[in-house]
Amino acid sequence: MDNGPAIVIRELTKRYAGSGREPGKLALDHVSFEVPQGQIFGLLGPNGAGKSTLINILAGMVMKTSGTACVWGFDISRDARNAKRAIGIVPQEIVFDPFFTPFEVLENQAGFYGVPKAERRSDALLRAVHLADKRDAYARTLSGGMKRRLLVAKAMVHSPPVLVLDEPTAGVDVELRRQLWELVVELNQAGVTVVLTTHYLEEAEQLCDRIAIINHGRVIADKPTRELVDMAREKIVALTLDRAITVPPANPAFLKAEVTGERTVEITYDKDRANAGEILALVQGQGYAIVDVTTREADLEDVFVSLTSNARQAA
Repeated sequence: MDNGPAIVIRELTKRYAGSGREPGKLALDHVSFEVPQGQIFGLLGPNGAGKSTLINILAGMVMKTSGTACVWGFDISRDARNAKRAIGIVPQEIVFDPFFTPFEVLENQAGFYGVPKAERRSDALLRAVHLADKRDAYARTLSGGMKRRLLVAKAMVHSPPVLVLDEPTAGVDVELRRQLWELVVELNQAGVTVVLTTHYLEEAEQLCDRIAIINHGRVIADKPTRELVDMAREKIVALTLDRAITVPPANPAFLKAEVTGERTVEITYDKDRANAGEILALVQGQGYAIVDVTTREADLEDVFVSLTSNARQAA
């Protein structure tokens, strides 16, 4: 494919069948966005927002109600076979026969995709996910982290240019999350476009080039990660003062002022209306000497909470 988007979604809607006179749940409501080729793209949202429904539609497991979706230039309805071959899905659940070895798991999956034996890369994939030494062990004997890595290899048997990971680190420990994200970065550097859903916003901020946030079936943000973080206007300065304080200083420029210790106070302000120097001057103008200052920029979590809260209020 040329340098066009890896995934294009236009007005994608999914309403599940209802019962009786009750309308079915509207899981996706005219969702539109594009996943740039070669990027790591984050799809974030609260539980029930519609992320898994969207992924299942792309995988061909759920039928859309209306709208269009293309994977690597192939329409999922008009050219379903090629669309499916262009995408690999790593599900939340660990799904493979525990009585097969990792090599057999990959060989069987390659067979399902019609990959000729001469073109299969099972051993190379096991090396890529650091499971070469477990090639002939029963899959049931693998640790949780090894099973997750085997799922990634399983999704790559047909060499798809797009890899989708649906909550790949849900319920796993910190070390396993680190290993999986290192693997994701390696795959991306090798040319694979990666789409991931995760609840770990700090990791999404570090890994993703671009992020879309979906809530109640609608896309409420779709921006480069840095732009999304910059949407948060609030900034916090934590001050250590020269003497004890019981009542926080007050000024219309402060969005919030809170005493956090005997001599410490945190002041939240709108960085579009004031800067840190002005905030410090206002505090000093009320008779306090400042001994120490630290600041905290807004992060993706702040933006996520703000956007999803606003979306709930609008609904």
